[in-house]
Amino acid sequence: MGCRSACRAGVSRVILGGMNAPRSSDVLIVGAGIAGLSHAIAAVERGLSVTIIDRDARAVGASIRNFGHACVTAQTAELAELALVAREKWLRYGRSAGLFVIESGALTVARTAAESAVLDELAGSRESGQVRLLTPREVREHLGAAADPTIVSGALLRDDLRVDPREAVGGLAAWLAVQPGVTFSWRTSFLGASDGVVRTSRGEFLAARTIVCVGHDLDLLYPDLADAHAVERCALQMARVEAPEGLALGPAVLTGTSMLRYPAFAETDAAVALRAEMAAQHPELLDIAANVMFTQRPDGTLIVGDSHRYAVTQDPFLAEPTSDTLLEAIATILGAAELRVVERWQGVYASSAQRPFLIAEPEAGVTVAIVTSGVGMTISLGLAEKTFGTF
Repeated sequence: MGCRSACRAGVSRVILGGMNAPRSSDVLIVGAGIAGLSHAIAAVERGLSVTIIDRDARAVGASIRNFGHACVTAQTAELAELALVAREKWLRYGRSAGLFVIESGALTVARTAAESAVLDELAGSRESGQVRLLTPREVREHLGAAADPTIVSGALLRDDLRVDPREAVGGLAAWLAVQPGVTFSWRTSFLGASDGVVRTSRGEFLAARTIVCVGHDLDLLYPDLADAHAVERCALQMARVEAPEGLALGPAVLTGTSMLRYPAFAETDAAVALRAEMAAQHPELLDIAANVMFTQRPDGTLIVGDSHRYAVTQDPFLAEPTSDTLLEAIATILGAAELRVVERWQGVYASSAQRPFLIAEPEAGVTVAIVTSGVGMTISLGLAEKTFGTF
């Protein structure tokens, strides 16, 4: 059976799963986003039966509202370890599920000496080939001849991957749905668990272990835990635009603002001067906590963004000046007169100033496992291995 046919068949089984779901399993997972599915995969690898519940009929949250970029190379310390585990799993299970998963690397563009210095320092600290410095001509081979003439250098981050965020999570769910011992119950809300009994809007389930992977909605279930770890919501403004004619990108494209956000860049000595330069020359980007970057979907359109706002409760409104700032910055990099917007949306993910992820046991038999930073697609498959190691 072809991958698309298999996915369609899997989706059919997934949707029907809530009606006739077995009421007992080794593990019950709350949330069918990338974190929840990653934990389901880890359970399957261990020969465990698993039930996945989600309050929606399909994934509609942070797991589909992102760039589809597994930013592996730019992580450090434990995040780098988790990202490398996740990378291997993306490749393995992406092939099994027939997903668009490519070993594209990421292209980081430098347009000032300060940005170039960050890339030089990072390349010098890594094994040969992991961060490959590029000339302006090599950067333009990716971006096209019209690209910003101020580009002074770049770097290719070898280990990064790309997936299609619109299809990856649904494809993994469809693949999981046809694995032995796996059941989905969609449109099923989690109401609590104790002593192996999981209460839901569809009645009670039995599970030896419940794993809660609800991201920024942690405070709706365990508000004291969310407060203790300063978990709030980060809201992003993003868009999908038509690509300039002839543009065919493999890698995700990062810029100087990305160097201030991802740890491998931000932890360099050279990043101090870059932040000062950015504050002096582009305060409008720092004001919206921008990460000016873009990726290309298989249909040719570009996912562009993004800005960041932090609060426990987010206003739903998109600020047009913020969108204008991001679109103008990306158009300048590409040398495009303007970018035609196809769609706009607000992304929301869990964020904590204390930690990039959270594994906790709020009550016996219940484990919370969420990513509390913008690297859910990058580390979730690795985080699940860490979660199971804490049992």
